Amino acid sequence: MDVRNQRGGRELAVSVFGLGYVGCVSAACLAARGNPVVGVDVNPQKTAFIRRGQTPVVEERIGELIAEVVAAGRLTVADEVAKAVLATDISMVCVGTPSAPGGGLSTAYLERVSEQIGAALAVKEGWHVVAYRSTMVPGTCGSRLIPILERTSGKTAGVDFGVCVNPEFLREGSSVRDFENPPKTVVGESDERSGAALMSLYDGLPGPRFQVPIAVAEMTKYVDNSFHALKVTFGNEIGALCSELGLDSHAVMDIFLADTKLNISPAYLRPGFAFGGSCLPKDVRALNHTARQHDLELPVLQNVLTSNEAQLRRAVDLVIALGRRRVGIFGLSFKSGTDDLRESPMVEFAERLIGKGYDVRVYDANVALSRLMGANRAFIEERLPHIGELLTDDIETVVAHGEIYIAGTAEPEVVAAIDGLGPDRTVIDLVRLPGAAQRRLRPGYIGIGW
Repeated sequence: MDVRNQRGGRELAVSVFGLGYVGCVSAACLAARGNPVVGVDVNPQKTAFIRRGQTPVVEERIGELIAEVVAAGRLTVADEVAKAVLATDISMVCVGTPSAPGGGLSTAYLERVSEQIGAALAVKEGWHVVAYRSTMVPGTCGSRLIPILERTSGKTAGVDFGVCVNPEFLREGSSVRDFENPPKTVVGESDERSGAALMSLYDGLPGPRFQVPIAVAEMTKYVDNSFHALKVTFGNEIGALCSELGLDSHAVMDIFLADTKLNISPAYLRPGFAFGGSCLPKDVRALNHTARQHDLELPVLQNVLTSNEAQLRRAVDLVIALGRRRVGIFGLSFKSGTDDLRESPMVEFAERLIGKGYDVRVYDANVALSRLMGANRAFIEERLPHIGELLTDDIETVVAHGEIYIAGTAEPEVVAAIDGLGPDRTVIDLVRLPGAAQRRLRPGYIGIGW
């Protein structure tokens, strides 16, 4: 079948393996967009349903959609894997990845269908793309599935055939609408040619589009679902506390949701160092104290500070693992542009290194100035005298001192100093300095959480 798209080229033919919710919806929607689609499933009842133009799943709009595309000849089914692979350009794998004992994922279905597709690729001439839509933990495709495809086909991924990971963002009950109006489209690719071919299936759909390394694509679905779970749990915990306090939780959350600058926004969602300052730690503690007074268990909120502490420990462990003793720290206040040292994670970081015997020097122009002028003078002299002795307003003193440098601020003079360091010096970047993607290519440049 040679179906022409609006640009005049042949629509890519797609074989879909696994006709559950994701596979059935993907097959029907791709066929509705003009692509010839062949469905494959180990359950003969599912293929029999589709062959008759009926849906094997209960989902809004899917029944009429399948009836339409089957009647038009754009959606068919096959009983043999090889036949489906040989007749199509892209094989889309939508089989289940159920939980295994211990919480991991079972990849048995993925491995089985990969063996079958690989065997078909062994006898197929021309380029073919294997696209995994099933949810899998990062590294699964590269360490398990690609080796199976290469072993059974006798060919090389990225050279003789392509491999992609194409996570779905479909919600049961609205999956057809979600396919047609995706929040984003993500394609992890073994090679640019395969990624472009797979991405072309979604031409004209709204939302941002990302072509990324395979493992990044694998991770995106887990980030989404974990955050969605966190949001539900956070809302429920706030609701439980509001109920104990006699407050209307929806009125409270209406105000919370109205803030799209800091609350419902990208703010605070970039991996980096621990939080601190005069507000966040204090207020989280106070809210948890209020919950305890009402004998209320709020596990998410109770562990926010525990998680923050773990991030601080990770940074200390990075320094320890390097095995060198002279450390230069850029930045001491809890964030750039202020001299506020209250509950600064950088202060705690410096104190822990000093306590472990590291030879530390610290540069923070704002804090050094405030020490001279008195804003933080008493605080430093009374509570941080050992750090105060190591604090300088001369950045070159810190540069000359260190073997390891900690970037705790992105002030221009700090960026310039780090850019001037020799290749034998190590930088631990806690704030993701500008141009971090290029900086990571430099030997000895380490980021926390990225």
